[in-house]
Amino acid sequence: MPDADAFRALARSSPDRWTTLRFTERRRRGWTWSEPVRAWLRRPDRLRVEDAACRLLGVVREAGAGEDPMWQDYRWVAELRPRELADGVDPDTGAPAGPALTVDGLREVEHAGRPAWEALVVPTDRYEPRCGCCPLLRSRRVDELEWGSVPEGVEYPTAHLVRLDLRTGVCVWAEALDGTHAGETHDLRIEAVDEPVPDGLFARPGRG
Repeated sequence: MPDADAFRALARSSPDRWTTLRFTERRRRGWTWSEPVRAWLRRPDRLRVEDAACRLLGVVREAGAGEDPMWQDYRWVAELRPRELADGVDPDTGAPAGPALTVDGLREVEHAGRPAWEALVVPTDRYEPRCGCCPLLRSRRVDELEWGSVPEGVEYPTAHLVRLDLRTGVCVWAEALDGTHAGETHDLRIEAVDEPVPDGLFARPGRG
């Protein structure tokens, strides 16, 4: 069985595990699912996104330094490169400072027919999301750092359920288990890894 160190290593390993990915992604807020989107991503800087009816939503042909192309928000990038689930940061100095999470109940599962590791996790005070406005794991500390305060009456999750795809290291599920945000998650379903993806798929509308 995997241990916590292996889980963290998998979370930081995505950059070395794949070059192209085809997948669908949807999100749940307030127990309501968004419409799914389908994506083709070719590292380092190509992305195509369609809706469920195969209508083109957008083409991205650039990426940030060392990051995957973004669609709508940085949670998308965090799902594909979930390093924030592995390594913590000292809140005072910004230096690396041990694990970002405590990890418990680690087990082998399937997600969309693919092997995955699932764990119950709790962010430590060293958890530093890719972007504070759209973290994989909601916490009071992250919201206070991002917004300066939190609304009165908000109850933060005491634990989250996280799944990592074993082949790619991608975070395919990250669910708040209780509190005000209970049930919020994303569902990323991988369809193909490292298949050839031609340049023509990333042609911008009106350019061929």
